Amino acid sequence: MTPELGVIEGYFGRPWPHEDRKAVLTQLRALGYSWYHYAPKADAYLRRRWREPHPPAAQAVLSDLAEHCRAVGLRFGVGLSPYELYRDFSGMARRAFIDKVRSLDDIGIDELAILFDDTRGDLPDLAAREVEITHAASAETRASRVMMCPTYYSDDRMLDIVFGERPSDYLEELGRRLDPAVGVYWTGEEICAREFSCGHLARVAHALQRKPTLWDNYPVNDGPRMSRFLHLRGFTGRRHAAAAHIAGHAINPALQPHLSLIPAATLVQSYHGGDAYDYGRAFHEAACTLAGERLATMLQEDLYALQDRGIDGLGAELPLLRARYAAVSHPMAEEVVRWLDGAYTVDGWIEAPADD
Repeated sequence: MTPELGVIEGYFGRPWPHEDRKAVLTQLRALGYSWYHYAPKADAYLRRRWREPHPPAAQAVLSDLAEHCRAVGLRFGVGLSPYELYRDFSGMARRAFIDKVRSLDDIGIDELAILFDDTRGDLPDLAAREVEITHAASAETRASRVMMCPTYYSDDRMLDIVFGERPSDYLEELGRRLDPAVGVYWTGEEICAREFSCGHLARVAHALQRKPTLWDNYPVNDGPRMSRFLHLRGFTGRRHAAAAHIAGHAINPALQPHLSLIPAATLVQSYHGGDAYDYGRAFHEAACTLAGERLATMLQEDLYALQDRGIDGLGAELPLLRARYAAVSHPMAEEVVRWLDGAYTVDGWIEAPADD
């Protein structure tokens, strides 16, 4: 059984170029993906500056993206992170939120995700506040599906260290209060989960009183550390049996849109193949199909250097690799070159206006 597959563009770092995004979404649909949520952390008009409308040029880009998704058969959604709205959801703040939801409807969204991730959450009534905001969005939007991402979207204790201790029974409170029609994103036992076990997913589903939708943080490679590596290998730790315990499976892609297609294709194969899935073979087949045999062979030969050693471990080999990929005319090879040049490195900056 294969769950419904989606993509949530939810990374830190510079967002994908618009035309590359459209090209990749077309290919993702062909691979079998069903929905796409636009939510790059760098779009400040969906995060810290959420009360402000997108500038006209950015609004036009999103409208074009919505039209493109409809044309290729993908459901299009936007992830809105109303930064710290849970501290005061009344009066002008509530009005501004409703206005924002309506402005997103005007873009032509099919789905709306209200994202509370990566903000402080050490409030005893946090779940109730987040549910109130999510329900307000559900009541106003014309989107056919509404989802939310909790502040504590994983069992990972790193969230408590960074954002404050999670309230007692937070997930259970969300499950009791949240409309059953609202989906919930979940990243697993870790923020970047190495695997999704059926036992864990069943426990989370019980707490939430609904099956979670996976927000899978692979092949994402954002942040100062991860951006120094390319995540290309086929998916592992995603057993097909997990499909019975989830409402859907969305991947958070890498900073390199075209290279993200290779692992994205292997996720499809991991569900289709079941116990016969071979992630090494799946990588090779996906790379050959998407990049051509010559480039696929190069990526396979250099996989250890690109994914495990990373930029800082290449030393004198870096210019040799750069010349090797610069000689190939293909978007994936061009992304390798730009990565080697440091164009994708995230050095501490997190959010910037969408029109930067």
